[in-house]
Amino acid sequence: MTFFERLGRLAPWNKPDSALTERPEPVSGRLAAPAPVPPRASAPKNEPFPRFRANANDHVNPLAIDASARARMKLLEAFTPSQPVGDRKRFAGRTEILTHLIRAIEEQRLHTVLYGSRGLGKTSVLHVLAQAARDARYLVVYVSCGSDSNFDEVFRTVAASIPMLFHSTVGPTSEEVEKGQTLADILPDTPISARIASDFLAKIVGTRVVIVLDEFDRSESALFRRDVAELIKNLSDRLVRVQLVIAGVAANLVELIEHTPSIQRNIYALQVPWMTVSEIRLLIKNGEELGGVRFDENATRAIVVAAHGSPYIASLISLNAALYALEAGRSNVTGENAAAAIKLAVREFKARLSNRCQGLLWKTVREGQTRALGALAGTALLGGGSFRKEDIRTAMANSDTIRRCEELIAQLVASDLLIEMPSEDSVIYRFVEDSIAPYLWLLSTHIGDGKTLDAASDPDQLESVPVEQTVRS
Repeated sequence: MTFFERLGRLAPWNKPDSALTERPEPVSGRLAAPAPVPPRASAPKNEPFPRFRANANDHVNPLAIDASARARMKLLEAFTPSQPVGDRKRFAGRTEILTHLIRAIEEQRLHTVLYGSRGLGKTSVLHVLAQAARDARYLVVYVSCGSDSNFDEVFRTVAASIPMLFHSTVGPTSEEVEKGQTLADILPDTPISARIASDFLAKIVGTRVVIVLDEFDRSESALFRRDVAELIKNLSDRLVRVQLVIAGVAANLVELIEHTPSIQRNIYALQVPWMTVSEIRLLIKNGEELGGVRFDENATRAIVVAAHGSPYIASLISLNAALYALEAGRSNVTGENAAAAIKLAVREFKARLSNRCQGLLWKTVREGQTRALGALAGTALLGGGSFRKEDIRTAMANSDTIRRCEELIAQLVASDLLIEMPSEDSVIYRFVEDSIAPYLWLLSTHIGDGKTLDAASDPDQLESVPVEQTVRS
């Protein structure tokens, strides 16, 4: 008999249940001493099976409810970092931008272009603007552009949202109106050009139409951009009751809209800036009121510094900090909760980086250059993803810090982490991946000199988030 056969015969799983539970039989007329019973291993605790906390109707699941379930749901509605804000109750700051946009549309009858860096809340501004326009009885058509968007497809989508009731060729009791037809029902089968589109839109009466083209930068077609620019020109020349609102990621107007010389007088261009300290604080305050939590001053200051003017980062850190507090059974969010949320955000942005970038960046961090990396990253964020050496010299007062940053720029260019782009009057630098700058900034604010952000200088003295305070020795 082999070893494994003997082991199999001795194994308890090969014995009948009675062999494991019955007492031994008497031997030679005498009762055998009972075999010692080994201590039983403690049974593992029955942990509750993971469940969704709410159903698809956003109602709390009674099977998963606990003391903080409803509070969690309120928080998830108060802070939505992964989704744009569509409700003006949750919309913080940006009132000046909305005022300018409304005046440009209502008073000047201009087409508007909204541009800026990623994560600044352009889509949220558009949603709230659309809500305000609908309240004023404007007909709003919202289109999210894609990489393969073309003019014919986009205009047919727009036409399908405009009822025939507002077309000058039909009456309010006509058969087309009774059937609920739209402008799309009278479009020709041939491709729609900018001229044909303007001819149809010129016949709109009885209302005003706002066409929102969001994520315009995603379009890879130069022809599509040219056709949109041509439509803007035609609509403006013919005093049509239709206005376009275009938004996308861009550092300037020319990057977003081609052929601007011919339409510059017909558009109102507005760059979305980074949020000020007061606007970030308002975002947190709105979350407090809607989420039923309270951020103490240490937590608020930590979020303000880490957000660096970004509503996305501010909302992300605020949400996770508040969830950490709820898990501890508290509605008061502390600086420790904020520090833990920042650490979680660091891991999240790191996961978005390629393995190559992670390795090269961490090598630089281990060399003790976290502060200088944070300075470059912070400057890049405020510059829409790119920066010049002049920006570093302007932001930093310490000559030694400036020297270290310039040496680090050369090192990052050599390792292909920074792209060097010569321009007319200077050299522009941009990180090779979009997530590098927020990752380095958050990493520097979290571990800057071994302290949490509770020890950061008071940022309320500045209207822009202080870059240098995280790199100053």
